[in-house]
Amino acid sequence: MANPVHARAHLARLMPWALGGSVLGTGLQLQQPALDATWLYASLCVPALGALAWAFATGRDWPRHSGAWCLVLLFAAMLAFGATGLRALAFAQHTLDPALEGRDLSVTGVVGAMPQRNEAGLRFRLDVESAHSGATPVLLPSSIYLGWYAAGAGMFRQSESDSPLENLRQPGPLAAGERWHFTVRLKAPHGASNPHGFDYELWLWEQGLQATGYVRATASDAPPQRLGQTGAHPVERLRQRVREAIYARVQERATAGVIAALVVGDQNAIERADWDIFRATGVAHLMSISGLHITMFAWASAFLVGSAWRRSTRLCLAWPADGAALVGGLLLAGAYAFFSGWGVPSQRTCLMLLTVSLLRLAGKHWPWPQVWLLACAVVVAADPWALLQSGFWLSFVAVGVLFAGATDAGASVGRAGLRSRLLAGAREQWLVTLALAPLSLLLFGQVSLVGLLANALAIPWVTLVLTPLALLGSLFAPVWDLAALCVQALSVFLRVLASLPFATFSVAQPPLWAAVAGVAGGLLLALQLPLWLRLGGLPLILPVLLWQAPRPAMGHFELLAADIGQGNAILVRTSAHALLFDTGPRYSRESDAGHRMLVPLLRALDTKVDTVLLSHRDSDHIGGAVAVLQMQPQAELLSSIEDDHELQAVRTARRCIAGQRWTWDGVDFAILHPQADDYDRPNRSNAMSCVLRVSNRLAGALLTGDLEQAQEARLVGTEAAEQLRADVLLVPHHGSKTSSSGAFLDAVQPRIALVQAGYRNRFGHPAASVLARYRERGIAVVDSAHCGAATWDSAAPAQLRCQRHEAMRYWQHRVP
Repeated sequence: MANPVHARAHLARLMPWALGGSVLGTGLQLQQPALDATWLYASLCVPALGALAWAFATGRDWPRHSGAWCLVLLFAAMLAFGATGLRALAFAQHTLDPALEGRDLSVTGVVGAMPQRNEAGLRFRLDVESAHSGATPVLLPSSIYLGWYAAGAGMFRQSESDSPLENLRQPGPLAAGERWHFTVRLKAPHGASNPHGFDYELWLWEQGLQATGYVRATASDAPPQRLGQTGAHPVERLRQRVREAIYARVQERATAGVIAALVVGDQNAIERADWDIFRATGVAHLMSISGLHITMFAWASAFLVGSAWRRSTRLCLAWPADGAALVGGLLLAGAYAFFSGWGVPSQRTCLMLLTVSLLRLAGKHWPWPQVWLLACAVVVAADPWALLQSGFWLSFVAVGVLFAGATDAGASVGRAGLRSRLLAGAREQWLVTLALAPLSLLLFGQVSLVGLLANALAIPWVTLVLTPLALLGSLFAPVWDLAALCVQALSVFLRVLASLPFATFSVAQPPLWAAVAGVAGGLLLALQLPLWLRLGGLPLILPVLLWQAPRPAMGHFELLAADIGQGNAILVRTSAHALLFDTGPRYSRESDAGHRMLVPLLRALDTKVDTVLLSHRDSDHIGGAVAVLQMQPQAELLSSIEDDHELQAVRTARRCIAGQRWTWDGVDFAILHPQADDYDRPNRSNAMSCVLRVSNRLAGALLTGDLEQAQEARLVGTEAAEQLRADVLLVPHHGSKTSSSGAFLDAVQPRIALVQAGYRNRFGHPAASVLARYRERGIAVVDSAHCGAATWDSAAPAQLRCQRHEAMRYWQHRVP
């Protein structure tokens, strides 16, 4: 019979290797560009599971050397790799049939969550019950993500040549749990693919959404029909009623949005300007239902349950108060997380709390690294794709720092221990801030220098005052008035901090090796070690702070065509200068390509833009201009927009006129269109597109905006042949039938043609007839739907790098 003491010691030795292997194996599987066959994953799981069982049963008799324990690491990694692959295969079997994309489908389903409303309309999740194409039943994914857009929404009309959707029915009242019948058009989940950009397709994958689309609500379509209320999703119905009550009570929308975010977890309710302030001051994690909120709620609930339990002798005899407090706090925190939307951060936190609570209830006293690793492994096992979320790493690194930096000093304080507790809290906040700074630079390209001060006030204010008041308002609405005052007071404080010139520090986002070294350095500084050892963390942080993003060599230039959907946005960089040609579309009042893609991209590359060139006034070319210009106060604005255009109030624009030339770092820039007298007569906006040629002695690029055939002919007739020739051409007007004439292509003679157009855009760009003209001339056409962000360098003019190809993962869409 095995000695129990030896068995426990054996288990303690094996557990860290097994837990570490499970996280490692999951992380390796997430790097796969494509899924393997079922038999391959199964062939890893079965022997690995048997080997682990054998190791745990007999491993105490192994020789004590590292090779034996590395086998446990290997087996656990194999099991996690195979299990994650099998889960991914099971989910991928229910993707949308490509033959159904873009077709009118008749769908009946239940609204699965409270809808999100903005000025463009509604976005909501629909749990599909049945679907037909005409009279034929079709199989759709179980959950789809739909938009129901309002008449006059900005996304429907982007230029004068676009045909607007007439007589669009306004989105009706929509509530969670209602059964509806819609006519919809769907497409596979497809998001932008940019360097250091947000992976929208991964977000949809984690949410269980395998198709997106919109409700067909024009006069020629069958009207959407509400078929009645079901008993499904009662918590979502309650959340929606509470959110509506908040907006009815609190008149200021921005303040109401923060309260709604804290009560029901509706992060979309917070306005973009407020998010900018929260990020600049390092308190964004407080303004949504995060792990901190759930943990603080669990602590407060455990304290209240324990205090009430101790008042009853009978209850204490039945079950110790500490255990009751632990379980009660966990259950109430889970209920709060469920009511707030059961988001991924809340799920992670509840799993972590459950793991730690079970250890305590079982009387286990593991070392903190093992507890930390166990919680990490449990969360990853439940949600493997959490490893790719910034919130996961921020949460677990912060918890690890607090574990590592914990001391017993001051753990037991009396009535006079308030000062000790405050000092301990300040120390913990300083350690977390220091350790997370390199990680923040890797994930976001910036870190808040005022975050320590902001969090010192915001953490207790939000968790102990604002959030309890916001929750109490759900029971007694007038309390929300007091919560609104608390939000406004906090906003004043944060705005003052965010306005400071040194509020944030930005560097180019470092490579992974530098970030890992930086985080390790932060952890080393936080550990309870001799000072001389802790100072060894400083050199590890230096690569993060000193990292410089690669730039073109002197005399060369680089083009980066961002993946921004239907619109233009191209970053041109020389060795010491940068120009941004167009800024992409505006998606809604709170969202545009500048804020969502270009600002993070410029920050990640640590690029200061010298000139923003807006080709013309159409919204798919200037939609992100305000966000970019606010981030780049030094940038000159060059454009053909009118003198009374609203952008002139943001930055006075200088007219682009043919003949303007300048040189940066050995690279020549020349404006070829429009002519000066074009401003004196009425012209369509496309006809006023600024055309820019960038060249050196080896290669050239031609950027054309929405140039049409009449202007193309004018350029061919007036410009010398060498002024038009280019190795890479931005396809005029996204490949519209009104552009890319044969004569123009013969004059330019490009090797590569870039099409910046949205996937399955409603304009049909690029047109088949246009693509045929490019193919006839042997010109390689690369579109952003297939390529993602495209990078071209004058030093290698025949090559083009595609972000979607270089960073492909199996959950990402492969365009046919």
